[in-house]
Amino acid sequence: MRVVHLFLAAAAVSGLAPVARAQDDIQKCDKPVGTLAVVEPQSSSMSSLSRYSLQSPTGLLRMFVQQSNCFIVVDRGVAMENMKQERSLAASGEMQQNENMGAGMMKAADFILTPAIVVTNNDAGGMGAAVGGLLSRASPVAGAVAGGTKIKEAETSIVVADARTTVQVASGQGKAKRTDFKMALGAVAGPVAAGIGGYTNTAEGKLIAASLQDNYNQIVAFVKKDATLQARAARFKPTGLEGDQLKAGVSFAEGTVLVPKIDNVKLVETPTDGAKVVATLKKGAELIFLGTEKDGYLQVQGADGEGWVRKVLVGKK
Repeated sequence: MRVVHLFLAAAAVSGLAPVARAQDDIQKCDKPVGTLAVVEPQSSSMSSLSRYSLQSPTGLLRMFVQQSNCFIVVDRGVAMENMKQERSLAASGEMQQNENMGAGMMKAADFILTPAIVVTNNDAGGMGAAVGGLLSRASPVAGAVAGGTKIKEAETSIVVADARTTVQVASGQGKAKRTDFKMALGAVAGPVAAGIGGYTNTAEGKLIAASLQDNYNQIVAFVKKDATLQARAARFKPTGLEGDQLKAGVSFAEGTVLVPKIDNVKLVETPTDGAKVVATLKKGAELIFLGTEKDGYLQVQGADGEGWVRKVLVGKK
């Protein structure tokens, strides 16, 4: 009891919140607006984080995004290198047959999330550090709350932009102070941030995580009230997310010029075997891909008319 009284008195002097509240949830959307990739912060932010032995916050942000249900996360981080390696092995013929690994399967990102982090240094020292040392023997959680941190304040900003137009669609700023440890604990407690290293087990990491959580919740609030983004959510159909349901193959952009690989390639009226033949194409005849693919056929326009050709029989000029 004497320890508790000492802590309360010290907290009143130092401004520390004596009680850590329950976890503050990530706010949620009813349905996703589209796919989203989280990119690395600029080098200045990474340099600040490295001083506190903190890694990139992209993993933490991906977890926030996934839990919010506002976007579907596509990985463009370190895992991308492993994905490229798998595709390289498939292209070289090292994979077993029918492994279904190849080009044309990757989901595009509709939005790009870019974070930035600014921290204000301050010697923890004084009463805060003393209280941390006092309580760490009585309660590990309280010790973590009141323990010394080298950061006085953490400020973050998040910008979400349309990946196709580069137009900024949402932005927000977050802030967490050393005295607001209850928020920091809420940001990283439980399964939300399990396995994010320093953001769960260091005072500096928890403070930055708190700011990022506050920041991302502002993004969620904006998405939910923005009529344009909600209209996109209504149109968005989360198809093609399950890799084992996709068929590997070269994908062409609308307007790409294609040519038959051999003579006597059939241009047909509908994308079905046995369909009426519109024309018989010679090797090298130019075709414009109209952007639609169905059942192994591509819709094209050529000098002999518009129709469908078997995808495996044409290639990019």
